[in-house]
Amino acid sequence: MKLDRSRALVLPLALLIGLLAGAGDGLLGICGPFTDVAADVFCPFVLEIFYLGITTGTTSTTYDPASNVSRLQMAAFLSRTVDGALGRGSRRAALDQFWTSQNDSAFGLTTLNTATTPSGMIRSDGADLWVANRGGMVSRVRGSDGKLLETWTGATMGFGVLTAMGRVLVGGGTNPGNLYEIDPSQPAGAVSTVASSLGNSPFEIAFDGSRVWMANIDGTLSIVTPGAAIPWTATTVTSGLSTLRGLLYDGSNIWAANQVPGRLLQLDPAGAVLNTVVVGLNAGFPIFDGANIWVPNSSDDSVSVVRASSGVVLATLTGNGLSSPQVAAFDGQRVLVTNNLTGADRVSLWKAADLTPLGSFSTGAGTKPFGAASDGVHFWIVLAPVNKLARF
Repeated sequence: MKLDRSRALVLPLALLIGLLAGAGDGLLGICGPFTDVAADVFCPFVLEIFYLGITTGTTSTTYDPASNVSRLQMAAFLSRTVDGALGRGSRRAALDQFWTSQNDSAFGLTTLNTATTPSGMIRSDGADLWVANRGGMVSRVRGSDGKLLETWTGATMGFGVLTAMGRVLVGGGTNPGNLYEIDPSQPAGAVSTVASSLGNSPFEIAFDGSRVWMANIDGTLSIVTPGAAIPWTATTVTSGLSTLRGLLYDGSNIWAANQVPGRLLQLDPAGAVLNTVVVGLNAGFPIFDGANIWVPNSSDDSVSVVRASSGVVLATLTGNGLSSPQVAAFDGQRVLVTNNLTGADRVSLWKAADLTPLGSFSTGAGTKPFGAASDGVHFWIVLAPVNKLARF
């Protein structure tokens, strides 16, 4: 078989032309900057993780493609991958909002209804924020600019807020408790009472895909089943519970924060306790970040981070400005915790992936931040004493 020498020169010539063309860009290798990686089907994969900062190679021009990767190196690669995916894929990145507001002068502020002060709890429906207050009003605030859009009435002693089923549900902290409903597609008016005679003073509300769960201060748990007719069916659970505050659903189980003593309770579908996790004193209003549950503990100025799959306490966070922490919120990358101690007036921030503290930030003197939520772009913080909602 005769060798066609002219065709044999095509690849080396093409590589030489590529190297000369790329010299002005600082890419002097065969595959980007790397001289030891072939320009084959694997080259784009190598370049992708190089451009994203997941790996930088062993030197500026070598990748060392045949060497094994240690467990420590793998941990670094995976961590950078997670950070890069979250950072580039977030709504904040799409809006070119990579900053963290450093103080209260950088906040956007919305003045809520001046007749009464907000109770402190807030939820986002993805577009708007819903804030309840003890005076029976529920404020709707537009997430894009913080404009107060409308106010609903009749939610007596409103506290916990839930957005689910295309509706807004508010717990009425009366004795016995009530559950109120808002249809956001309708003009503002009076809320509808969909369940009553619940446990005393419901604090927090959660949804498991079919039923509404309400944590009550009297140590009971109300489970409400939505239906076509009002009132909705409700049952009350009392066994193994006392002084409930926060409540959440992790996709598999409902978790309740038992304030005294400080416990996080994993519940089965009937409300029975499956697992009891010891957390800090005065457990407050936790948040689930997709893997772990963050529980603020107000009496010992700490946050317990609990693995949802096992109930193991991964870490107890202190410092970072924690002063009577109350409510946690998650924006897809970071966890924010409000500090409600008189004179503290700040929020604390962590990177959720590795629990790195990102600092604490003032919300202004006399603001006593309490409720918090995220719409995926901003954190929204209820400043009850000054009757304002802060966009962080």
